[in-house]
Amino acid sequence: MYTDPIADFLTRVRNASMAGHRVVDIPASNLKREMTKILFDQGFILSYKFEDDKVQGNIKIALKYDPQTKEPVIRKIERISKPGLRKYSGADELPRVLNGLGVAIVSTSHGVMTGKQAQRDNVGGEVLCYVY
Repeated sequence: MYTDPIADFLTRVRNASMAGHRVVDIPASNLKREMTKILFDQGFILSYKFEDDKVQGNIKIALKYDPQTKEPVIRKIERISKPGLRKYSGADELPRVLNGLGVAIVSTSHGVMTGKQAQRDNVGGEVLCYVY
């Protein structure tokens, strides 16, 4: 049993992309669904599908690779705020990832969004992870 479902989500995506898998299955939750939508909107994954069953549901994520080099599009996906040490940022001090090329996923009072969206909406929150 794992105690940090977000870290489990990120680790499953990281391991599957490094192993060259096309699809990864992840147990679903509302937060993981929102993070998956952000990864798709930012172009890090090819597609996703939410499968609902009676208990929890599943998320199927089709990973994206560079057509020429066969390298995964997600170079690094790293957890920032951990259960033992939460990291919060105000709207004016949200981090820029890889000088604007990467994405910070932030959990705010207005929902889960990227760091750029949070700055535009002038809301801060918990910095969940960096993706680039």
